[in-house]
Amino acid sequence: MNELKTRSEEELLRLVGLVLIHYSCSCLAPSHFIPTQREEVHQPISSELGSDPGRNSDMPTEDRKNGQPKTYDANFKGPIQNRSCTDVICCVLFVLAILAYVAVGILAWSQGDPRKAIYPTDSRGQFCGQAGTPLENKGLLFYFNIMKCASPMVLLEFQCPTTQLCVEKCPETAMTLLKAYSNPKDFAYYKNFCKEELSSSMPVQEILKLGLCPAVLLPSKAITRRCFPALGLKGGVVTVGNQTTFDDGRGNSLNANDLVNGVKNATVVMEARQVVMKVFEDFTQSWYWILIGLVIAMAVSLLFIFLMRFLAGIMVWIIIALVLLVIGYGIFHCYMEYASLKGQPGANVTIQELGLQTDPTIYLQIRQTWLAFMIILAIVEGVIILMLIFLRKRILIAIALIRESSKAIGHMMSSLFYPLFTFLLLVIVVAYWAVTAVFLSTSNQAIYKVFNESECTYSRNNCDPANYSTSLMKQQCRDSECLFAFYGGETVYHKYLIALQFYNVFLFFWCANFVTALGQMTLAGAFASYYWASDKTKDVPKLPVFSSMGRALRYHTGSLAFGSLILSIVQIIRVLLEYLDHKLKGAQNKCTKFLLCCLKCCFWCLEKFVKFLNRNAYIMVAIHGRNFCASARDAFMLLMRNIIRVAVVDKVTDFLLFLGKLLVVGLVGVFAFFFFSGRVKAFENTAPHLHYYWVPILTAVIGSYLIAHGFFSVYAMCVDTLFLCFCEDLERNDGSAARPYCMSPSLGEVLLKDAAEEASVSSAQPQLQEDHPQDHTA
Repeated sequence: MNELKTRSEEELLRLVGLVLIHYSCSCLAPSHFIPTQREEVHQPISSELGSDPGRNSDMPTEDRKNGQPKTYDANFKGPIQNRSCTDVICCVLFVLAILAYVAVGILAWSQGDPRKAIYPTDSRGQFCGQAGTPLENKGLLFYFNIMKCASPMVLLEFQCPTTQLCVEKCPETAMTLLKAYSNPKDFAYYKNFCKEELSSSMPVQEILKLGLCPAVLLPSKAITRRCFPALGLKGGVVTVGNQTTFDDGRGNSLNANDLVNGVKNATVVMEARQVVMKVFEDFTQSWYWILIGLVIAMAVSLLFIFLMRFLAGIMVWIIIALVLLVIGYGIFHCYMEYASLKGQPGANVTIQELGLQTDPTIYLQIRQTWLAFMIILAIVEGVIILMLIFLRKRILIAIALIRESSKAIGHMMSSLFYPLFTFLLLVIVVAYWAVTAVFLSTSNQAIYKVFNESECTYSRNNCDPANYSTSLMKQQCRDSECLFAFYGGETVYHKYLIALQFYNVFLFFWCANFVTALGQMTLAGAFASYYWASDKTKDVPKLPVFSSMGRALRYHTGSLAFGSLILSIVQIIRVLLEYLDHKLKGAQNKCTKFLLCCLKCCFWCLEKFVKFLNRNAYIMVAIHGRNFCASARDAFMLLMRNIIRVAVVDKVTDFLLFLGKLLVVGLVGVFAFFFFSGRVKAFENTAPHLHYYWVPILTAVIGSYLIAHGFFSVYAMCVDTLFLCFCEDLERNDGSAARPYCMSPSLGEVLLKDAAEEASVSSAQPQLQEDHPQDHTA
């Protein structure tokens, strides 16, 4: 009697806890307590306390901790139609956030100017090479005195303290103003690099004093739309124009090496930009071949999915065998490259000794790179083989799930192309975020500051170039100039630019996660309608994907917004941690490093868990129409009651689908490697000539993975939905004539056998404890 009383008290406390959870969630979902179609939460309290003697009274304590199992409901036929709106407050917040996001975009577009990021800017803040302006044909930026760029202020203000002029061409010969002034032809050429205020009647000293012309011209080359001295090496000595010295225009002879520091600071990212330009050229030469590779990836993915519809078991084993063969060939190729570099000069240099190189092909010329690739591929091959050995029985169950998923997808082929709709929405979200970010970052005003060579009290003060020549600052600092410094501003809008950029990033995460969540709930509702249909050929509704998306948008926009908001908050915290890590990289100690590393690791794990929980919560929302909190709890409890199946069966299926993606990527990658690298003579004249052949290969590989992931993600969502429905089906029904299972006979034959084996193992544990009580008391 006392034991029964204690059990009843425990059940009553659990019921009170459930009610409190429901009540807390109802703050974000007022419609939670609105009656829906025969849900378990609306059943009598006696049902919640486990009055069904056949199911709940003998339930182990561990199962009771994971919630009450689902009970039989004769009216339950899958995704309910009579449902109400959920998480209304989150829906309203999401709509308001979107309206505010649109307002931020309009404000940024009205204030921003992307030309600031495209065109170089002269000392007057004008854009060089901008169409429709007097500087349309002058697309290059010329520095009067490049050696002033060696000042440390350049790294702080990102602006050289010298006059900068838009020119049509860079100087091609070395020439001083004094020498050019005596020759009318040379002086006419020299004027191309002087200000418009220059007059031929002015003496040389006055021209230099007013800063109208540079004192000297040096042979230069255009790099990233800027003219830099054409430096070279001659016998290990730096030269400019094949000369080791040059005249500075004031009678002084300087070494060409003095130009190096100025060029280094002015071209701090010059090498990286050169690589980017070469990569861009490679894209222009090979884009159509990359497109062909992506079409091949789409065709191979569709072929595999089509064959799985009829030959699921055979195709899974073929995919496993081909993946092992592709990785095995990768190991063999790495070994051949490793062996071929033996004895080559410089091939034994380590990656650590080589350091960071802007040209990635350099790493492919050392043996250690290929040895590392070979070891990584060998480890991957070994891990896959071991997993196949230990999970060989579970693979048969996973094949049954994949076979059933193929049947479900066969009844609704439109589900295969739904990822294209999701991809289109994601492209719109990414494009809006990128455009808004560019306009926000270029919405500052042009700021002009005083630059001088001698001591001046007004140095680095703001100035107005329109009337600077007659200003008090110019009179007190004769050699100073009012030059364009940077883009900024002191208005309220400019003060909150960082906050607007942060809001832009946060809404990007929220909208992107919302689009992904909409796709998951849409597919889950469609596949659940297939599972719970009594007759799979007749009872599946027409246009199931379209109907499921309509239900999701009409009733559960708030739930989608709620789940995506939680995930977005975790992601934005991860972004902030990365930002702090970048800012504190130079000053942080070991303790700070360790703390940041732990925080980043914890939030990475939290993000993975939230994604897993959201995915299953959306499935339950699509089936039962309850709010996000209740659905997340129901899904989590249902999975905990079937934790062994989740850890083995469901994850093994995900592993097999991942091998399918890996196979598509491997096939396209191997084909792209032989085509673009010129290793096959048949393609030698067809393949384009590239700076880096890895550019189209890497692009084709990444694109192929995204395409394969899009198609196989439909299978993954179908498997997760069918698996969750199967777990609920086991709790609702018992397979009798009165309560038949909704699963198909082929799926039930495999999964029910597995469930029976697990039940026999779990029932054997208490019997073992009864037979050997002394072992447990000891």
